[in-house]
Parts: sequence; structure tokens; C-alpha cells
Amino acid sequence: MSDTTPTRLEREIVGDGAEVATLTLASPPLNLFDQAMFDALVADIAELTARPPRALLLRAEGKVVSGGVDVHTFEGLTAEQGAELWRDLFARICHPLEALPCPVVFAAHGLTLTAAFEIALACDLILAAPKAKFGLVEIVVGLTPSMGGPQRLAERAGSGRARELVMTGDLYDAATMAQWGVVNAVHEDLDSAATTLVHRLAQGPTRAHAATKKIVEAWRSGGVAHADSVTPQVSGELFATEDLRGAVRSFLELGPGNATYTGR
Repeated sequence: MSDTTPTRLEREIVGDGAEVATLTLASPPLNLFDQAMFDALVADIAELTARPPRALLLRAEGKVVSGGVDVHTFEGLTAEQGAELWRDLFARICHPLEALPCPVVFAAHGLTLTAAFEIALACDLILAAPKAKFGLVEIVVGLTPSMGGPQRLAERAGSGRARELVMTGDLYDAATMAQWGVVNAVHEDLDSAATTLVHRLAQGPTRAHAATKKIVEAWRSGGVAHADSVTPQVSGELFATEDLRGAVRSFLELGPGNATYTGR
């Protein structure tokens, strides 16, 4: 991987052999989403899809998480080209990221704007440092966030809050985002907290985590009735996994909290 690659994908083995992946935005000082950044993320997410870890951490290096999208990306686009851009980013970044069969955690240590915030909203959990700030500020170029930000923000915080954040283009601090339910937790030592959480999730019942994601996705697309309709099959398949069988034996023989998991 060359030094000019704007992202960095690393894998490590933790605990009893669980693989954790870390995907870093590595183009400081602003980690702008230009074509090179988008292309690198597409390649990284394709690799993660082909060989999923047992947990994934998304983070950034530098003073800010991201200053947003390089506005040159939008210059001169026709309506048809603009629509194709968003279709492509949904298909190759947001949707496959959400579909990864493992927990995905986003760690925001500083300013997190536009595309970076939308990608965070496509993750399972968002952690933030107290000084982090979040914004969907596309109104400055006459645009609305188009990588899923408004709808995923509405899912977490309600439609009124989503409209407020998008229409004002204001920045919101980590404490406010936690109060709204957008950020799951705020930590002074974000790096340590994020690492601890991702390692814990990676050593858990990965197939059960994947099932949880499927059930929640069913609810998102069709409500409680649709989620209820898919749960018996999705959850029933877990009884064929080594992890469930081993955890049941461990519980019966040793009590709760003693099971180990392999992700199978």
C-alpha cells in the first residue's frame, strides 16, 4: 500500500483468536472525501465484505475526522450524473458497510462532517470524544445529504431532529448527539474505549450479532411485523452454530459468563 493511499485497513488477532479490523481515514489534516478517498473506501469495504472480520472499527487520524466532501466532486455534474453518484455510493459504501455480518463501531474524536457523518450513521455504534462535533452542512452548496444521512439520523433521533440538523446546517456537540440517541457513548479516552469495545464485540457470538443486524434491518425496511416474520428463521439458524451449542453447554456446566466463541 502506498504512502499516498487516503485510507488504511489493518487486521489483528485479539483474545482467543478473534480478528478485528481497523479502517482509518488517513489523509490529514482534513481527510476530505475526494475521488481518491471514495475509491479507497470502496476497495476497503469490498475486501471486508469478501473476508469479514469479527468486528470492525472505523476511525480517523489527524485533528479532525473529516472536513467533509471535496466540493470539486460536485462541480459540473448533470442531474443524471448526480443521481448516479449517489446510487454508486449507496451500492458500494453505505449498503455493504451496513450488511457486514459483524459489529461495526465508528469512533469520532473531532469534527465529523457530511460524508464521514453519514458513514458513521451507517455503522452499528457511534462513540465520540467530548470535543467531537457533528454536522450535515450540505446546504452551503445547495445540496441535501444524499448518502443516507437524513433518514438514518431520523431513525436514531426522530424526523424533527433530522430536519433541524440538516436544514440549519449547524454543528452539534457530542453531548447533544448522545442526548438525541445518535451517539451511543461519549468517552474522554476515546481510543481506549473504542478498542476495548471492539475487542469485546469481536470475542462475542459473531453469528448472533449478525442475526441481530438482520432482524433490525428487517424492522427498518418493514416494521415490527416484518421483523417478526423473519426472526424465527434468522434466529433458528443459530441453533446449528458451534457457538450456541458450546455456550449452552458452558452455561449449564459452569454458569453464565464462561463461554468462549469462535464465530462459527
